[in-house]
Amino acid sequence: MSSIVAIVGRPNVGKSTFFNRLIQRREAIVDAVSGVTRDRHYGKSDWNGKEFSLIDTGGYVVGSDDIFEAEIDKQVELAIDEADAIIFMVNVEDGVTGMDQDVAKLLRKVDKPVFLVVNKVDNSKRDEDAVEFYALGLGDYYSIASINGSGTGDLLDALVEALPEKEEVEEKELPRFAVVGRPNAGKSSFINALIGEDRYIVTDIAGTTRDSIDTKYNRFGFEFNLVDTAGIRRKSKVKEDLEFYSVMRSVRAIEHSDVCILLVDATRGFDGQVQNIFWLAERNRKGIVILVNKWDLVEKDHKTTKEFEKVIRKQIEPFTDVPIVFISAITKQRIFKAIETAVEVYKNRSKRIKTSHLNDVLLPEIESRPPPAYKGKYVKIKYIMQLPTPQPQFAFFCNLPQYVKEPYKRFLENKLRDHFDFHGVPISVYMRKK
Repeated sequence: MSSIVAIVGRPNVGKSTFFNRLIQRREAIVDAVSGVTRDRHYGKSDWNGKEFSLIDTGGYVVGSDDIFEAEIDKQVELAIDEADAIIFMVNVEDGVTGMDQDVAKLLRKVDKPVFLVVNKVDNSKRDEDAVEFYALGLGDYYSIASINGSGTGDLLDALVEALPEKEEVEEKELPRFAVVGRPNAGKSSFINALIGEDRYIVTDIAGTTRDSIDTKYNRFGFEFNLVDTAGIRRKSKVKEDLEFYSVMRSVRAIEHSDVCILLVDATRGFDGQVQNIFWLAERNRKGIVILVNKWDLVEKDHKTTKEFEKVIRKQIEPFTDVPIVFISAITKQRIFKAIETAVEVYKNRSKRIKTSHLNDVLLPEIESRPPPAYKGKYVKIKYIMQLPTPQPQFAFFCNLPQYVKEPYKRFLENKLRDHFDFHGVPISVYMRKK
């Protein structure tokens, strides 16, 4: 297990830029607007062969009326509790501020290594200005410029020296489940309910989650990575750069996941934007589970689960073999059923069928209903095999692959689903020349 390092400080001092530099990826969103980072954001880094986990936190503000600021403060305190060491970042351009004093007061009570880091020190004049940060009462400081990496070597040397030695445990590659949907559909509430803590900020304001964030889930015999994503809106609604980045992170989370858990707000229905997210996951050949959230708020006189499910299946044709679970993240109604279903879908997506068994089952089906003749020519399928890919893909070898049309490919897909459980998983069927 690697040690954990939390990066804390007031808003807009450069924490996310430093975080991105250490993990060597543009993982956290960076913007000139203060308060961009809201949730704790995790990443991996190493220095001189010693690996550690990083937490990028939202800017810490005491006594703010902003609904987000109060939640960010709670997140920072949680990150400090989790961490083995803390990097307290300040900005030489602004000098010592009241908010810096507030954070320093909090950190002076912490019995953990605290590294005071003065950022944006990129010339000798600023190096002289940094002396005033001794006033924070945290001892020596490290001058760096996170934008170009200047000074980070000395800081990291001291940091890894202070980190406790932890027992090395080989980490296995875990399945990735991305929780996706429109803004304010209840994605963060769903994950908080699952893991039993306020891992994510939850408010009634759409767009609270901006980055895509991983959480390891290991309860009740299930182990996988949960990815909470920023809600995806229509392109025409994406007006600010910040939200554009959030959408891109959500799209990337879908692309890098194994199963997409699509949350639908029951009070809004399975609208066009939710359908777009569904088809994005389907085009990427991901396992899909549809969760209809906030079902407790729907007037049951107006619509039953069967009627609601019928509407959804009509809108996702022809890929209708998808599990639909009705849940409430707030009351925790059926949330563990949702996870069980997602695990089953993951197993279905990873399924491998022996070639002999595949041919024994499907060739009689094909013989009883062969492909239609085309221009007087008959197609004969001789052999079937599953391709060695992460998702189910099947090659049907025949004499005239160009004459097999889409309706017959759908027939073959349906037969695969009839005989082998691929519930919730897109199937690709390819015709190959024998």
